[in-house]
Formats: sequence, C-alpha cells, structure tokens
Amino acid sequence: MEIGISTFVETTPDAHTGEVISHAQRLRDVVEEIILADQVGLDVFGVGEHHRKDYAASSPAMVLAAAAPQTKRIRLTSAVTVLSSADPVRVFQDFATLDGISNGRAEIMAGRGSFVESFPLFGYDLNDYDELFDEKLELLLKIRESEKVTWKGGHRPAINNLGVYPRPVQDPLPVWIGSGGNQESVIRAGLLGLPLVLAIIGGRPTQFAPLVELYKRAAAHAGHDISKLPVASHSHGFIAEETELAADKFFPSTQASMNVLGKERGWGPYDRSSFDFARSFEGALYVGDPETVAKKIIHLRKNVGITRFMLHVPVGTMPHQDVMKAIELLGTEAAPMVREEIARWEAAGEPKE
Repeated sequence: MEIGISTFVETTPDAHTGEVISHAQRLRDVVEEIILADQVGLDVFGVGEHHRKDYAASSPAMVLAAAAPQTKRIRLTSAVTVLSSADPVRVFQDFATLDGISNGRAEIMAGRGSFVESFPLFGYDLNDYDELFDEKLELLLKIRESEKVTWKGGHRPAINNLGVYPRPVQDPLPVWIGSGGNQESVIRAGLLGLPLVLAIIGGRPTQFAPLVELYKRAAAHAGHDISKLPVASHSHGFIAEETELAADKFFPSTQASMNVLGKERGWGPYDRSSFDFARSFEGALYVGDPETVAKKIIHLRKNVGITRFMLHVPVGTMPHQDVMKAIELLGTEAAPMVREEIARWEAAGEPKE
C-alpha cells in the first residue's frame, strides 16, 4: 500500500483574510511540501496541471524537478497531465528528464482534465475532446515503447522514424490513467494494461468498487496480469492532531473553493452540513486525526481494492504551516497505522480487499 499527497498548487484568496498568495510563493511552498513528504516516509507526491489564475502549476514536471535533487525515495508524478491538449513528445521528454534527475522516480498520470482552459490556449477544439485523448495516448505509449518512432494521426504532424530523447531510467516509464469514474476510461485503462487512478471526491467511496472490478475484468480480458496493476485514489482531506480541529481548519478553504467551482458549473452552495456528511466514515473526505484518517484509508483498501492512496491537500488556500503539519502527520502517524494493518492481513493470509 503506497500513501502520498496530491496537490493542484492553488492560489485562491485566503478564506479568512482574503489575501492572495503569489504564484511564485506557492510554487516555492509546494517544493518544501514535497521535500517534507519524502522526509516523513511518504511514497508518492503528485502535482496537477492547470492553466488558470487560481492554480500555479501549469508545468508539473518543472515543479517536481525542482524537488527531485532534494528528495531520495519519493515517487514524483503529475496529477494529472492534461494529455488531450499537450504534445506527447514533449510530455515524454519532460518526464524522462525528471526521471533522470530523480534517478528513476518519475511517473505520468494522463487524463482529460476537469477544466478546459488548456484547449483554446493551445489551439484545440473541444469538439475533438475524446478523439484528442485517444490519439495522444496512443502516441505517448508508442514513444514509451521505442526510441525511434513512426506514427501518423489526425491532430498532430506525423513522425517518420525519429528518435525521442532523453530516454528514461525506468523502462518502461510508468504511465497511469486518471479517471473521474467514467466507465469508458476505466475500461480503456484495463484493456491497455495501464495503472488506474480514480478521483474519489464525492459520494461514498465504496461505490467505486464496481468500477475497479470492471477495470480488472477488462485487463484480464486483454490478457494482462491484474495482480501487477495498481489502483490509486485521489481523495480530498486534511489531518490535524484532533479531528474537530482538522475539520475546522479544512472547512473554510474547502467551502470557498467548492463554491467558486459550483458557481462555474451550476452546483448548489457548499455548506457545513455537506462538509460534515462527507467527512463521515462512509464519506469521501478524509478529514480528522491520524487514526480517523487511517481507518478510512483501510476501509477504502478493504472494500474498493485501492493499492495507492493520495491525500489531496490543500483544497483552496490554507496556511503553509498547516499543510506541512498535515503531511507530517500523514507520514509519521497515519501511514504507519495503515501499513501495520495491511502487514497483519498478509501475515494471516487474509484477502487485502
């Protein structure tokens, strides 16, 4: 069981003071967060790609590369790379470069993305949304397979027996598929034999179990060894010394962020009752003291089969020291509880799911 952090490097106004942190400061802060995550024994850190004012990380590989020489073992991934509006050649080159700098710790999490700002920015038509992803993923995997590439598609100039460099330390460079719970994307990941990441940010996480089973059936149908295919979750949450303190600290920024998105997408207002329901044991928010969060992660593992858990923190803008404390508590207290329980299952020969 791998446990880590994901972030979108948000620069929304502070929910308490209204102050807006600069992109530069938030980027420096997140590098410190990655370094701390490595120091406290977490397994993975993911940075999401966005192209709007309230997010600072338009280039996850650059952010991760800044932390790579200052870390030793933590894996470094995008969360996600918006592959539909990117050039797969450049994506591969960026993460192969990161892989070299980190000596084999880079990963790509490829997805469509939940925002669409990158499409007009890079000159793509939203009417081609699905077709773009399919084509770009095909090219990315072809580059991963072979140093010299010959390829032709409909949305990018053809490549005729050209080399793509540098080559990564890892062979193959890990490519995960990020999904918000769409059956089509889950089946695609399974058929291709690629690891799956589910954004479990609403409803009851146990409701994602059928999707994991669908993924495994698709992978088995295509002849892949499902025992070698990890499944990850990306889930919002926050840890403090006490559960109510964690809730009180996490709610204001979460509410502010969710209401901004809600206004854009036509959702109703996000209030404390919605938040408190979501942080209940069966809810999708992993908020509380280390034991509370550990128990929820264990529940997710047992009932959904997740083998990598990524706590997405912060949601909105929170004080840097609070985020650092949450990372410390996840690594030093919650993660060991989860690992100990899984080790107990393995020793007893019990199923892990």
